[in-house]
Amino acid sequence: MSDQPTSLPITFRPGRTRAVLLSAGVAIFVVLSAVSLLLEQLGPGDRITFIATGALIFGVLALLARVKVVADESGVTVVNIAGKRHLAWAEILRVNLRSGDPWVFLDLSDGTSLPALGIQPGIAKQRAIADARTLRTLVEARSTHDPERHQD
Repeated sequence: MSDQPTSLPITFRPGRTRAVLLSAGVAIFVVLSAVSLLLEQLGPGDRITFIATGALIFGVLALLARVKVVADESGVTVVNIAGKRHLAWAEILRVNLRSGDPWVFLDLSDGTSLPALGIQPGIAKQRAIADARTLRTLVEARSTHDPERHQD
């Protein structure tokens, strides 16, 4: 992505990581289901347990794969593993992706930092760096940082 995106909304997500997680989840579910059907000595309860375990593993991997960051006109929505949070542009002070960070961190006007797992350098480091730069450019262009407004 360029440093000056032309239109919003823009969705950032770890595409390769997502593909790996979902592919692994499907493969595990299919293998466990096939094993449960092919092993003749298993009873109905055991077969259901195998299939349920495969479904549970797929569900966990799908939950891990759902992470994303969506920038639109009203702000940024961060979807992490266990939650979703919408931030107005003015709430974001800084976008950080330092060397060794597992994902982007957003420094917020309330003094906290929010991890944004949708941009992570795990498998695609250059893509994550470009996405972090794009988000940083958007934040700098759309945020209005009034120092007196943030003092309490």
